[in-house]
Amino acid sequence: MKKILDLLFFILIAFNSQSQNKLDEILPVRGLCMSAPSPEGLDQFIDFINDELVPRKLNTLVLRIGYNYEYKSHPELVSDRALSKKEIKRIVKTCKEGGIKIIPQVNLLGHQSGTARPGKLLEQYPQFNETPHIALGPDIQWPNEWGLYCYSYCPLHPEVHDVVFDIMDEIVEVFEADAFHAGMDEVFYLGDDKCPRCQGKDKAELFAGEVTAIRNHLAHNNKALWIWGDRLIDGKTTGIGLWEASYNNTHRAIDMIPKDVVINDWHYERPDPTAAYFALKGFKVITCPWRFPEVTVKQLQMMVDFKAGATEAVKDNYQGMLHTVWTSAENTIDEFYGRKDANNERRGGNWVEAFKAMFDEIEKLETTD
Repeated sequence: MKKILDLLFFILIAFNSQSQNKLDEILPVRGLCMSAPSPEGLDQFIDFINDELVPRKLNTLVLRIGYNYEYKSHPELVSDRALSKKEIKRIVKTCKEGGIKIIPQVNLLGHQSGTARPGKLLEQYPQFNETPHIALGPDIQWPNEWGLYCYSYCPLHPEVHDVVFDIMDEIVEVFEADAFHAGMDEVFYLGDDKCPRCQGKDKAELFAGEVTAIRNHLAHNNKALWIWGDRLIDGKTTGIGLWEASYNNTHRAIDMIPKDVVINDWHYERPDPTAAYFALKGFKVITCPWRFPEVTVKQLQMMVDFKAGATEAVKDNYQGMLHTVWTSAENTIDEFYGRKDANNERRGGNWVEAFKAMFDEIEKLETTD
């Protein structure tokens, strides 16, 4: 009897390994982008990884950590309720055991404020602000007459990289990561006419210069750079618009940045097929849905079809899927388990339904010939 059980055990292992290899070939990246937990939410976050992410054979976790870590290099930037090194190591251990690669994210260049107040970097280093003449306030709403969405830092300030590179190095090290996500999406303030360093300069060159500077710094330590892809798409020509693409001419930077930058190509309302654009430009690309199940499933199907039909020179550029969710880790988990409503009242859709639909379809890929 024992021999029979042992044989069944080895058959099961072999089947799972074969299934895993097939998934890795079709979708090398099967991921989720979400916020890092608070210290109080760490235990349930680890349970969520073990109970929901690992069984779905998710293998990549982009964790939006920002300044919610107890940085030693710049303690002035540490947010309230930040995670300690010991707490981070619990996440690292859990993900390693579950076969999940962590990529920490800190927003660089754009997303340095809300409309009400600056983020930690510009709060502590206001001299880095690209547009200090534009005021923030609690009563400001988007849209507004001066186009304020969020501040950017000035990429040409002589001291900004001294700070952000320290942050990058420290967060990559504590997460034992081989890549770093710099965000760099929705950059509306760049090359401002009142900036003493950037005024009159080509916005595409400014954006490309910052991407390249960040990439080159990471490359010194054999780390890869991931960014969102919206600033590299021409929003006017494609009709995709100013959120998921660029209206301020940064799209030309696609021909100025290193080809080893990994592009996270996000589209939430429609399954725009821009993954093919990035792949044909020579970049590894990952499609990123959010809250509409039907859009998410179409995006997955496109990624699989693009890869299956690509030439050998381009095939490996189609890397897979990274689902996104835009709330706190605690809300994410509560919504996933139905303790809070996951329906997006303002924008429509339900990220939990979309996430589950995507991984249901991924599971089917294991058994499809």
